[in-house]
Amino acid sequence: MKRPVLLVLHRQQSSPGRVGRLLAQKGYALDMRRPPLGERLPASLDGHSGAIVFGGPMSANDPDSWLREEADWIGVALREQRPFLGICLGAQLLARHLGAPIRAREDGQVEIGYWPIRPTALGRTLGPWPDRVYHWHREGFGLAAGMERLAAGEVFENQAVRYGDAAYGLQFHPEVSFQTMNRWAQSAEHKLSTPGAQQLSQQRLQGSRHDRAGVAWLSGFLDHWLAQQP
Repeated sequence: MKRPVLLVLHRQQSSPGRVGRLLAQKGYALDMRRPPLGERLPASLDGHSGAIVFGGPMSANDPDSWLREEADWIGVALREQRPFLGICLGAQLLARHLGAPIRAREDGQVEIGYWPIRPTALGRTLGPWPDRVYHWHREGFGLAAGMERLAAGEVFENQAVRYGDAAYGLQFHPEVSFQTMNRWAQSAEHKLSTPGAQQLSQQRLQGSRHDRAGVAWLSGFLDHWLAQQP
């Protein structure tokens, strides 16, 4: 029997998107928890195949007690050497836990839309990466001691990192489908005037070109990630 994967979400309406769908297709049950709504995280991951912390509109630097507790909780996964994956805010919370800075650019530039990433030599050992991936963030994170860069970006350098053998962080959003991209961009259209944000028409064009490659990469990445179970 495969143990479930813990999915940590940050709003009532949040969804694990295609990450959740792919995990279900691979035979994993999904244990979804929402700490901002008072749902507690487990004291151990012995009963789980791994844990994924997703994104949200909040900053990893916010002073909320639940955010601080969630960043501290990441130590459970690291100590037990269970597969851990942080996506966007989740990657920044991993960085915060390890003592790396999280900050916006001084020029105010963000990354919203399909922007290119470049795998490092280490990243290429994990297989081929998509040319462009979907972003929606205004802050990036630095490298903590022991973090290894797997992919770099043009605006925010650290796009994919690994810590140890089983903990990964992705600044971009592989869980976002073409349909979700449309919904996000339409519901937060006012943010598309920010420097570094692509207009919806450009996002749709880039999505039509790169969405399938993103799905194929994500499926293979999840297989590799889940194979790190002790």
